Amino acid sequence: MKLNSMEFDNPIGCYDAAVQELIVIDDILSAMVGIEGRHVLIKIVRGKHEDVTFQVDPSMDLALQELAKRIFPLCRSFLLINQFVESRSQFKSGLVNHAFSAALRAFLIDYQAMVAQLEHQFRLGRLSLQGLWFYCQPMMGSMLALSIVIQKASENNFSGSAVLNLLQNQAKAMAGDNAVRLLLEKMTQCASNAYLSILERWVYEGVIDDPYGEFFITENKSLQKETLTQDYDAKYWRQRYSLKDGIPSFLANIAGTILTTGKYLNVMRECGHNVQVPPSENSKLMSYGSNHHYLECIKAAYKFASGELLNLIKEKYDLLGKLQSIKHYLLLDQGDFLVHFMDIARDELARKPDEVSVEKLQSLLDLALRTTAASADPFFEGVTCVVERSSLLKTLGTIKDLEVSQSSSGSSDPEEPVSITALETFSLSYKVLWPLSIVLSRKALTKYQLIFRFLFHCKHVDRQLCGAWQMHQGVRALNTRGTALSRSSLLCRSMLKFINSLLHYLTFEVIEPNWHVMYNRLHSANSIDEVIQYHDLFLDKCLRECLLLLPELLKKVERLKSMCLQYAATTQWLISSSIEIHSPEEPINDSISSNKARQRKSGNLSQVLKSTTGSAAVMDSVLKFEKEFNAELQSLGSILSSSSQAEPYLAHLAQSILGVKNEKNGL
Repeated sequence: MKLNSMEFDNPIGCYDAAVQELIVIDDILSAMVGIEGRHVLIKIVRGKHEDVTFQVDPSMDLALQELAKRIFPLCRSFLLINQFVESRSQFKSGLVNHAFSAALRAFLIDYQAMVAQLEHQFRLGRLSLQGLWFYCQPMMGSMLALSIVIQKASENNFSGSAVLNLLQNQAKAMAGDNAVRLLLEKMTQCASNAYLSILERWVYEGVIDDPYGEFFITENKSLQKETLTQDYDAKYWRQRYSLKDGIPSFLANIAGTILTTGKYLNVMRECGHNVQVPPSENSKLMSYGSNHHYLECIKAAYKFASGELLNLIKEKYDLLGKLQSIKHYLLLDQGDFLVHFMDIARDELARKPDEVSVEKLQSLLDLALRTTAASADPFFEGVTCVVERSSLLKTLGTIKDLEVSQSSSGSSDPEEPVSITALETFSLSYKVLWPLSIVLSRKALTKYQLIFRFLFHCKHVDRQLCGAWQMHQGVRALNTRGTALSRSSLLCRSMLKFINSLLHYLTFEVIEPNWHVMYNRLHSANSIDEVIQYHDLFLDKCLRECLLLLPELLKKVERLKSMCLQYAATTQWLISSSIEIHSPEEPINDSISSNKARQRKSGNLSQVLKSTTGSAAVMDSVLKFEKEFNAELQSLGSILSSSSQAEPYLAHLAQSILGVKNEKNGL
């Protein structure tokens, strides 16, 4: 805006140049500390983009006007910085802004001291306008650089790490001006002290002392450690403490380590463990610089926290012992309790899932555990019963984040059996307390249960086939040639070899070797996150190699198991009903009569069996079982052989299955 000299009280143009210079110097010295003069007016533009302009009497000598305008940017910078200091010193601005404002205030004191010295020289008559311009030069670059920073900070309402990043970036941009660069680095240092004090408490105590929300780690207090045993996603461990946007650039590369360090310390504090960082490592994080000493302090704190937590979980809470106990029960490492349990809980397990009394099953399980070798395990009381409501295939389809392979043909939806019993849905669980629930989370236990259900049902099929085989062996002495029993005996043997080959593969070629790999890795793990990683890797690998993530193969195996159960039930009923038809009519006392009676009884029983199992209907039934079993087995073998190129571990199972088929065909 063009000004008229009449807007000023006394136009400066009425004085000669020498007097004008003295008046201008006096006004500029006042403007340098934010005071409006007689012939230099200050206009402050308020709003988001706050700015300051200066207006001079147009009647002023042109040479003096040009010199004055060269000094106005310094005056403008002072006013902007001073306004920033006043506004950012308020309570709501945050610790970093408070510290930055304090550093700026100290800098302005030096600036005002310079202005006072110049004014003193002016009073002594030793200062010209040209001299004033000369003496302002050292401050000009520093004030201008700071004004750029505070303008950006004000316009974007920066706080916390955003202010630190802005200062750092500006310091890098001024690399050619060493004095300005050093000033900006000093400002960054002062502003970061408050931030580093928050960081220090986090990496040394696991506590977030962040009243203004400036720290790059946030705490979700709604997530409690007790949820780990119920929450499948384990949100507590992953989301109770998490990184947020706005990480200071000098901490960006080590932010993950900082987060993990505090998490570890927090776990120990939650356990009531006294967390005390050794004095040699408890270096103050109140400064940072090119020597990167602060990084060494953070790494030392991480190493301490990681080692302490790992020792606490391994030694005091006996993680490896708990894992070994879980292996005994959920991976059927010790089978004596299971045999006893399946014997005494047979009737209850034969019910439908919604008709089963879980309390009764639990009492029977406790009885089996206390009366077998499992009672020597100090952790056996943590084993509990669970009866699900759906089959294994359907359960696998409903669990999220399992990397289930899609079937190459047909629908991928799981097929639910028409009628299922508790034998298909029974599972064990394990009581896990904090802090072991970090490793043995709900997700990990769910994966253990999936493997258990598959193993448990395979064991059930094996028991039923063994029962059928014993029935065959019981009538072996009888003359059953030419009947369905001889054919049925061979089929029973083939089915037993199939289920035994499957169990051998699951236990000795999948679970055992993978368990030993994991166990050795856990001994050499350096942090609890490595323990979680190795444990999850073990479970995921077992799930895949046990066919649980391969629905096409799993459906084939389930179909074969179903056929084995149908065959075993049919065979046992047929033989037992045939034996019951012929029962002794009266006791025989003398030995001669007894021998004759036994021979007569054996002959009669043989005739009854021949008449029962020699019928065309029974033979057709056995042949039908044999044909369907052979077809399914051959189909499974071919799928395993073709899939073993993509999944090499299937080659072992394919060899076992195909070996069963070849031996069966050679009989």
